[in-house]
Amino acid sequence: MNKNYDIVVVGAGHAGIEAACASAKMGLQVALVTMEKNAIGRMSCNPAVGGTAKGHLVREIDALGGVMGIIADQSGIQFRMLNRSKGPAVWSPRSQNDRKLYTEMAIKVVDSYKNITVVEGSIVEILVENKKVSAVITSENELIYCNAVIICSGTFLNGLMHTGLIAVSGGRFGEMPSTGLTECLVRLGFESGRLKTGTPPRLNKNSINWAILEVQPGDENPQPFSFRTDTSEFPYLPQVNCHITYTDASVHSILEKGFNESPMFTGLIRGIGPRYCPSIEDKIVRFKDKERHHLFLEPEGLDSDLIYLNGFSTSLPAEVQLKALHKIKGLEEVEMIRPGYAVEYDFFPPHQVDLTLETKLIAGLYFAGQINGTSGYEEAAAQGLVAGINAAAKILQMEEFVLKRSEAYIGVMIDDLVNKSTEEPYRMFTSRAEHRLLLRQDNADLRLSYYGNKYQLISNELFGQIKAKKKKIEEGRGLLETIKIPSNEINHLLVKIGESETEASEVIAKLVKRPELKLKEILQLKSENDFVLSEIKNNNYLIEQLEIELKYEGYIKRQEEVVKKVEKFETLNIPLNFNYLILNSLSTEGREKLFKVKPRSIGQASRISGVTASDISILLVYLRK
Repeated sequence: MNKNYDIVVVGAGHAGIEAACASAKMGLQVALVTMEKNAIGRMSCNPAVGGTAKGHLVREIDALGGVMGIIADQSGIQFRMLNRSKGPAVWSPRSQNDRKLYTEMAIKVVDSYKNITVVEGSIVEILVENKKVSAVITSENELIYCNAVIICSGTFLNGLMHTGLIAVSGGRFGEMPSTGLTECLVRLGFESGRLKTGTPPRLNKNSINWAILEVQPGDENPQPFSFRTDTSEFPYLPQVNCHITYTDASVHSILEKGFNESPMFTGLIRGIGPRYCPSIEDKIVRFKDKERHHLFLEPEGLDSDLIYLNGFSTSLPAEVQLKALHKIKGLEEVEMIRPGYAVEYDFFPPHQVDLTLETKLIAGLYFAGQINGTSGYEEAAAQGLVAGINAAAKILQMEEFVLKRSEAYIGVMIDDLVNKSTEEPYRMFTSRAEHRLLLRQDNADLRLSYYGNKYQLISNELFGQIKAKKKKIEEGRGLLETIKIPSNEINHLLVKIGESETEASEVIAKLVKRPELKLKEILQLKSENDFVLSEIKNNNYLIEQLEIELKYEGYIKRQEEVVKKVEKFETLNIPLNFNYLILNSLSTEGREKLFKVKPRSIGQASRISGVTASDISILLVYLRK
């Protein structure tokens, strides 16, 4: 029997969940196709969410109305804010999660949408009429008609897992690959490539000597990912410690002896691996000067005996892995439950998608996640959310959803992918965002909830609360810019922290700019303004926001001015059907890259690798004519 849906989402990993939930929340009928319903949201690699820059993505997903932050909060067994010793631009939340509970919560979230139908199976064919998606065919030869398809296939497209010289078909341990879809897309005219990722061995926690390992605790007062999580009940689960150990020369020596059976070094693996998350054998080769490498022992769950050895991703033979593990401090008697392995999979270079993540070749077809060459749960989830919103918006004839680089890390990532494409797994870093002081994790809801509300993912009530929070920050700032603290009240505190004394009264806003002086310390001083400042005093979030805004005011203003200057180029639109090949005055590489990417604006064109300043000048002259 044939079926009809508005949108078919292929794959139920982190990208697929966000795509399906966003489209469903916007009122459309969604088929979520997965090879196994119980695998929805399954964490293929580390059972952790967030981290440097990745935590920013999760906060942004949540601010837009996505679900990853909520699922992470409900399944988190350790929460940490990374980079606290640095500036607020790089503070990044991270959680260790219970793998089993994460999947259970993900299934619960998907099941809560009555207009999402989970279809078990895989998609082998996409039917196209007049360069537009019309239907899909499943592996069971079932025909599903639809207006849009979002492919979120993860590492399953022709997935091949490697341990030593043994290769087994699969996209994840114990799960079959997806076959047929790559070949279908190639027949439709898409260019494909091959990438690889890896995972470390899983260890038995009862065979580890914990007493001699360095403890890595979570935060004393952990912060949730989601702005919607009730902090009075958070954290929901018992919190656990992670631990740290290290490799050494003896470990490296054993691993090197296995290099002649490494699929990476012997050429069995053709796919390119992640530069910024290399395997342990890759680390040894690339960083020969390093005597040791960090390893993190992270629990897979409250009721699980499995330990994830973060930092020891490998595809070496199992016996070599175990021999090397036994040379590591604390793991001398360790039992390896499952060896590490590498997985190769197909991807489609992302110059083939637009900033909406709709493919340029086929209308109504969207790519999200690792199919676009990214690495990581958070990058995938963010793309799934953008693709889900845009697929639904197009069907509902709403305005398309595109985030600028100056608005969100999500905007930076998609802009990078489309304009620069990628030949290796792309990972998000704070250094990729030129306006990162504006794109902090703490203000994601203030920046992005407007869009969440516009596309019906954030309720009017919640959006009203966020607007009220923003107003409180503005009012609080107004108070701090007017209320003065007498010199005799503040000087003893200034002396105590090694700051120079002040001769006259100063407004709080000016005092806060002193590097070592904290707003909380100023507010604790007894003052005739205690009553006026009471609302700020009793609100830690408000204190943090005001302190960041005031301390970094000069830097923030400079970044805002830069954004305004480049904004004019973002509004200089280029027709999507513009024929760059007729402009002989463009450089050969510039002409080829512009034709390939088809940028929407001069701003986007200027960020394409190989397009010169001279090319941009020529384009501007031609467009003005």
